[in-house]
Amino acid sequence: MIELENIVKTFSDGGENSVEALKNVSVSINDGDIYGIIGFSGAGKSTLVRCINLLEKPSSGTVKIDGIDITELKPKELREERKKIGMIFQHFNLMPSRTVIENIILPLKHSGLSKEEIYGRARYLLGLVELSDKENAYPAELSGGQKQRVAIARALANNPKILLSDEATSALDPQTTDSILKLLKKLNSKLNITIVVITHEMDVIKQICNKVAVMDQGEVVETGDVFDIFANPQEKLTKDFIKTTSNLYKLEDILSDNPDGISIQADDVVARLTYLKKDVSEPIISTVTKKFDLNLNILLADVEIVSGAPIGGTVVIFSGDPKNIEGAIKYLKDKSVRVDIINFDKETDKNE
Repeated sequence: MIELENIVKTFSDGGENSVEALKNVSVSINDGDIYGIIGFSGAGKSTLVRCINLLEKPSSGTVKIDGIDITELKPKELREERKKIGMIFQHFNLMPSRTVIENIILPLKHSGLSKEEIYGRARYLLGLVELSDKENAYPAELSGGQKQRVAIARALANNPKILLSDEATSALDPQTTDSILKLLKKLNSKLNITIVVITHEMDVIKQICNKVAVMDQGEVVETGDVFDIFANPQEKLTKDFIKTTSNLYKLEDILSDNPDGISIQADDVVARLTYLKKDVSEPIISTVTKKFDLNLNILLADVEIVSGAPIGGTVVIFSGDPKNIEGAIKYLKDKSVRVDIINFDKETDKNE
């Protein structure tokens, strides 16, 4: 559906000063994906998403929508192609002097549809975003979540194939964010619309995306299925993002600050066990304790659903014969369990 190939974007003040916001970025997004692009402020993610509809024209590279390189289109052709792409923003951008339904019909003013068809389309969209009773309200009378729902309905007015979401939940409280993400997921399923989500929050990626690209300083440093990225991140930046959402890592920090808070014997091993496969039904911990004659004290278990499959793991203390502990760790690895030994004497873990 979307092919970004070797995208470079350089901003210049017209003099000697310039900033390379995107550095040879390539991303492929399939039809029906909810594709997340995550990075800290200044990573280039918003610039990248604005290249998809050419709100920012790349300095070089190609942007293909359904196989069409839109960077080569004439202005009239580009306007038609843009109708296939809706966009929502952090601050809603509603017109305060117009009612909800008047905001939604704005993109349809020159659509060639009759007035009856235009209002029929708007009312259908209001029902879709669950705001049918707010048709004649003004933006000032709405909550933040309701304003974003209106913005989503407006973005869908031309029945686009793609919806771009640029930090669309950043100005919302957690409960409202959750409701907007559920709405986006429903729209993706009901309308088969491809959604590109720009965010700096890994929780957003975890809740609704099936694919993700991690950006840093204008480059994509890691991409993949969301489950695989959470289960086995490769880059430090990705690991740092995941740490913000996992209690397994938060507990590790607590233990590192206060190792005397738990009882650890000389030969004990504290480890974080992370499941790398989507099937975690096998009773691995129970099997290990029996097979290797060990005691496993579970300090924390943190398993949740990501991309429709359970993911997570446990922080445990292995107690028993050191050779049996070594054998148990090898057995766990063979069962596709990642084992990180938590070493309280160092700032970082030793990844076994």
